[in-house]
Amino acid sequence: MTSIGIINHRLNYIVLGSIIAVTKKYIDKVYVILDKRDDNISDLAISMGVEVIDPSGNGRTFERIVKYGKENNAKFVVTLFGDGTHDPRNIKELIDPVRKNEVDVSVESSSVEFGSYAGNNALSLIKGKAYLETKINNNIGFAACKINCLDNIKFSNNGNNIAEMMLSHARNNSLRVKYLDLNKDKYFGLLNLYKISVVVPAYNEELLIEETVNGIPKYVERIYIVDDCSKDRTPEIIAGMKDPRIVSIRHEKNSGVGAAIITGYKQSLKDNMDIVAVMAGDNQMDPDQLPGLIMPIIDGKADYTKGNRLISKEFRSGMSRWRFIGNAMLSFITKIGCGYWHIMDPQNGYTAISRHALEVIDLDSIYTYYGYCNDLLIKLNTFEMRVMDIVMPARYGRETSKIKYSKYIMKVAPMIFSGFLWRLKTKYVLLNFHPLVFFYLASMVLLPFGVLFSIWILIEKIYHLPVSQNFPLLAVFITLMGVQLLLFAMLFDMQADKSKGLSGN
Repeated sequence: MTSIGIINHRLNYIVLGSIIAVTKKYIDKVYVILDKRDDNISDLAISMGVEVIDPSGNGRTFERIVKYGKENNAKFVVTLFGDGTHDPRNIKELIDPVRKNEVDVSVESSSVEFGSYAGNNALSLIKGKAYLETKINNNIGFAACKINCLDNIKFSNNGNNIAEMMLSHARNNSLRVKYLDLNKDKYFGLLNLYKISVVVPAYNEELLIEETVNGIPKYVERIYIVDDCSKDRTPEIIAGMKDPRIVSIRHEKNSGVGAAIITGYKQSLKDNMDIVAVMAGDNQMDPDQLPGLIMPIIDGKADYTKGNRLISKEFRSGMSRWRFIGNAMLSFITKIGCGYWHIMDPQNGYTAISRHALEVIDLDSIYTYYGYCNDLLIKLNTFEMRVMDIVMPARYGRETSKIKYSKYIMKVAPMIFSGFLWRLKTKYVLLNFHPLVFFYLASMVLLPFGVLFSIWILIEKIYHLPVSQNFPLLAVFITLMGVQLLLFAMLFDMQADKSKGLSGN
């Protein structure tokens, strides 16, 4: 016997059989370590001739496996997850550097966290600037190690993450480690288990629509291009595309980007898609960032994910100052309106949403202009969907923004306020009563009245008109009371969402 394989962590019955079958082609002795007691998983693994271990009843699991391997002259230990995240066909390539004595440990590079792929993005500050940090994450899964290098390793059964233990041991003992990019389409195996679609809203995108569609990854099953009554050559270009995944839909009347996306959402529901992403037709959204949006939904951490480019100056590179200021203002207004206090960059249209979330909200009620994304957040919060920001750098190229922020804010702000009132009524009165409604309503009366009262007093003073000496004190009292009630209402709103985990963290 030359090798031992350990399939552990996030075992998925649907794909485990194929993972075992392929692993056995390269590995002499294969183990499956259970996350929890599961007779279906156990029966499947045993029927395929591998040993099943329940760590809850067997003590130091990994230690016993390594000891058995050494007694039987095994040279290498390989570990991978049981959910399709790692492609077992890459085992030979993973082992080769270890077999050739080039390194002691080799790790597949999709086990290295680049902030954009992670649910919780890793950031580092260098000389006051923010960067996505490349670091080993808590979900390392695909690794190979010389069995003799595991002497004196500190074992732990917590989480059954064998690769993480290997890498930690390698760091502490100055072992040679090599990172291999074995899978160019990271998460491909796992993403292939789900029906994923991309909605591409397009209005006069003749320059970039084809480039956008050509960049969409292969694991995407359907591409819904919704032409919102373009006046240029966009329809001709779409008609000439040969990708079999494309479903072309045309609006006979220009209805707005929100309407185009809603059309794509509805068609995705009809076609039983599990996850639906949105990528604008101007090629502004980097397809390499798509797994970062999808994985939190697959992992059950979020129902809706969206990009966030505002985390630092470097990430919003190319965004004009006025565009950033407008976006920052809308971020603040949207936080209040939708109740997701952790979100930023609400105008970022690079998103992914679960089928469950699409089925819960009323798609026909969503705003159809550019403010659809703000309105969608309001609807999602009302029905307690979990939303997560995914940090990603801005990407600007030949496209030109169609948003005029001065006009946009004036048009969208009233919609957000109206949606805010609807959210309070629906979420905190009709569905589940909460007294914060009274705090919000009282502040909406007292604060404007206090400000207007103060302005009236100031005007009276300027024109030397008689004003009661008690009025200034009363105006300050009313204004401060309005501010205090507003802050209390916002605090209760934040706590209500945190208690239900709606931040997606």
